[in-house]
Amino acid sequence: MAGDTVLAVLLGLIDLLLFAADGFGEIAEMPPWYIAVPVDVAMVAPLVFRRKSPLWSAYVVLVISTVHGTLQLGVSSVAALAMSIYSVVVYAGRRQGLVYVGAVVAGSAVQLALGPADELLISALFLAFGIALCWTLGEFVGARRAYDVEVEARLHLLETERDQATRIAVAEERGRIARELHDVVAHAVSVMVVQADGASYALQSNPELAQRALQTISETGRGALGELRRLLDVLRSDDADGEPRVPQPDAHALAELADRMRTAGVPVDLELGELGDLPAGVSLGIYRIVQESLTNTLKHAGRGATASVRVQRTGDLVEVLVSDDGAGVAQLVPAGPRDPRLPGGNGLIGMRERAHVYGGTLDVGPAPGGGWQVRAALPVRLDK
Repeated sequence: MAGDTVLAVLLGLIDLLLFAADGFGEIAEMPPWYIAVPVDVAMVAPLVFRRKSPLWSAYVVLVISTVHGTLQLGVSSVAALAMSIYSVVVYAGRRQGLVYVGAVVAGSAVQLALGPADELLISALFLAFGIALCWTLGEFVGARRAYDVEVEARLHLLETERDQATRIAVAEERGRIARELHDVVAHAVSVMVVQADGASYALQSNPELAQRALQTISETGRGALGELRRLLDVLRSDDADGEPRVPQPDAHALAELADRMRTAGVPVDLELGELGDLPAGVSLGIYRIVQESLTNTLKHAGRGATASVRVQRTGDLVEVLVSDDGAGVAQLVPAGPRDPRLPGGNGLIGMRERAHVYGGTLDVGPAPGGGWQVRAALPVRLDK
């Protein structure tokens, strides 16, 4: 608006200088100064608002230009009309520009018809050239302005999509960490609870067994704390500390997992096929599925239950089968409580999510003849 104000003041000064050169209305054909000055001011004042209110400003200029041109007070009426045509095309659009140009042509035609006949052709050509020039400039600047607006809108859309993608990635990472924390805590706490119960029973009758149970609790707790610290370090910046991070467990750590479960009191029969080089994500998924399945066996299968783990790779497919001979749905009283291992628990949701994220499947339910089983199939997609 500051630039338009300066432009309006300059046009007004030009008319005032021309009026002063004629002796401030002393010539008979010129109106007195107290009429000319207000008309000049009214002629250029709407130009200050030509960007903010282009239509209102343009039509006020059109009305006042009729008076200004009739009194022949200077060039500001022609310049103001030209600027108004340009402003309407740029800021109001092509359709409003056509309507305004029609109004300008109609008003100018009336003035030309009332003017000298010998100047009619020249004035008409000058009017047509001026309108064409202003329209062309308006179209060019309007197209450029529309292009800039479109680019700005696309940049804003890209920033929004980037922010959404960032939020989705953060949510996925938090979900992954939550699954890891659940698996670590559920497994460790289950082992510690079972060992603590055993130690309390054997504390008086078999102190040596109670001591081994307490040692298992200590080792399990330390291991769980180490894994929890590693997982929580993911939420910190890379330069939070200089300590190396322990790698994630994989399918090759299943033997160690089976040993811990045997120590916890669940005999585990482990059979591993030739797994070869599995992708890190698939290998971690296999480990966590087996870990959660054995943890559920430890918590829910009952005393004396045994577990069996089979992991076989056939071509590009890894099949995981974890079963136990403990209490299953088939042994429950129909009116009794729901088996905690039925689909819907957080652990089973996490296992199913791990299988699905790698394009695999997961089936959980009672085993034929009693017990419980978890069957998963994960495709192997090695980077070529």
